[in-house]
Amino acid sequence: MKIRIKNKGSAFLLVVFIAALLAVLVAGMLQMATEEIQLMRNQIYAAEALATAEAGLNDAFAELRSDSGWSDGFTDKSFNGGTYTVTVIGSLPDLTIESESTSSQGYIARVAADITVGTASPYMIRIDNLRINE
Repeated sequence: MKIRIKNKGSAFLLVVFIAALLAVLVAGMLQMATEEIQLMRNQIYAAEALATAEAGLNDAFAELRSDSGWSDGFTDKSFNGGTYTVTVIGSLPDLTIESESTSSQGYIARVAADITVGTASPYMIRIDNLRINE
C-alpha cells in the first residue's frame, strides 16, 4: 500500500518566498541608487559654491590689479545664482583676501588667499598661500 503526500501548497509558498526575496533585493538596489544620486547632487552643489567663492576671489584680484589701494570688498554680490562676500585684511604689500559664497541651494564655500601685491601698475598679484574651506 502506497501513502501519498499532497504538496499542492508548497510550490505556491516557494513562489511567494522567491517573489518577496526579489522585491527586497530590488528595493535595496533602488535605495542604493537613490543615495548615489543624492551624493552626486551634493558634490555638484558643493563644487558650484566653491566656484562662486573662487569667482569672488578673482573679482577682488581684478580690483586690486587696477587699484592696489582697493580694500572695500564686496557684500552679497550676485553670481551664478548665488552670492559671494569678499573681505580684504591687512595692509600693502601683504594682504589676505577672503571670499565666502552661498550657492542657490544653500551650500557654503570659503576661499582665502594670502597675497603679495606688486608696486607698479598693472599691479601684479602673487598668491603665497591658498586655503579652501578652512
